[in-house]
Amino acid sequence: MRKGTNFKLAFIAVLSVSFTVASLITFLVAYYYGCLQFQLLGDFCGGILEKRPDCKQAILEVLKSDSTSPAASAGENILLSFGYQQSDFFGINGKVFWGASFGVFAGGSLFLFSLWQWNKNRTARIKTLAGYLEKVNTGSQGLLLDTSEDEFSGLQDEIYKTITALYQTRDAALEEKNNFADNLSNIAHQLKTPITAISLSAQMMEEDPSISYLGQIRRQLDRLTHLEEALLLLSRIDAGTLSMKQSSVDVFTLLTLASDNLQELLMHKGISVDIPEAGEIEIIADLDWTMEAIINLMKNCMEHSVAGATVHCSYEKNPLYVQIRIWDEGNGFAKEDLPHLFERFYRGENGGVGGIGIGLSLSKAIIEMQDGIIRAFNLHESGACFEICFYSH
Repeated sequence: MRKGTNFKLAFIAVLSVSFTVASLITFLVAYYYGCLQFQLLGDFCGGILEKRPDCKQAILEVLKSDSTSPAASAGENILLSFGYQQSDFFGINGKVFWGASFGVFAGGSLFLFSLWQWNKNRTARIKTLAGYLEKVNTGSQGLLLDTSEDEFSGLQDEIYKTITALYQTRDAALEEKNNFADNLSNIAHQLKTPITAISLSAQMMEEDPSISYLGQIRRQLDRLTHLEEALLLLSRIDAGTLSMKQSSVDVFTLLTLASDNLQELLMHKGISVDIPEAGEIEIIADLDWTMEAIINLMKNCMEHSVAGATVHCSYEKNPLYVQIRIWDEGNGFAKEDLPHLFERFYRGENGGVGGIGIGLSLSKAIIEMQDGIIRAFNLHESGACFEICFYSH
């Protein structure tokens, strides 16, 4: 709609200028030929009087009878001596004069009208954009903005981008604020349990000193230490200060090192880890932090397995990515837990005793920082499976 209006205004402006120029040219041409007619007629009459002075009265009668016969004269135009002026001869083309005058007036009017209409549309457009910004500032306007193709289209696009970015920033800030409040609440809850246990053990030791209470205090202190380390790591990830040393890492070596770090726990629970060698496959990642992520996944599978079970690993490569799978032989994830497995401090109904719900979220954060993805699902037979994909660079 706006584009069509601008085209009409441009057409009217061009038409008015063309009309005005054409009228001026017509007027100037008519004026030139009037002058030429006057000069030629004067010269003609002068030539006749030079030859026949007695014809002066006859020439005067002819001129007054609207004759168009020209005469020549050396010196002053004889028509002036008869009382004629150049304008008298131009006046015989008065229609041309009035037509040219009308053309100039009409062209000027059209031009002024198009200029007024353009300024009116321009003012209305500015008011529309200003009104939109005012509504956005008062919170009564959404992101929608009428699309228009005119000289303000670029400004409109930039306003829309700015408003969209501001909304996104606001939403991100609100989400961050809510997440901070939730995390603070979860941290307070996680701290409350071991602190309460330590306090109770200390009271019991006062009444009945026993080495068993000291062991309980040490276990709770270890839990607090682990929670502190996990929270510090999460804060570094959130702040983007966790340094990743990217290098070529052999997947079989990565899985073997992760398994070796869990060897004591695995032996204690009577669980084995199966890592079949599938050839040399490498990924670009940080060995230490990626191994930390793998350890958390293996540990989760171990905690949900019974004595004598096996935690399985596999890996393969295709043109797009390297895929790593880790799964157990347990009962799998509860259906309602699947959407929340990687949320911080989330513990499902089958969560291990003493867990704080940070391990899986740490693994997800570490893997995604290295352009990888992770997902969890239940196998068709039985057991829970973690699948990691590192895309080829």
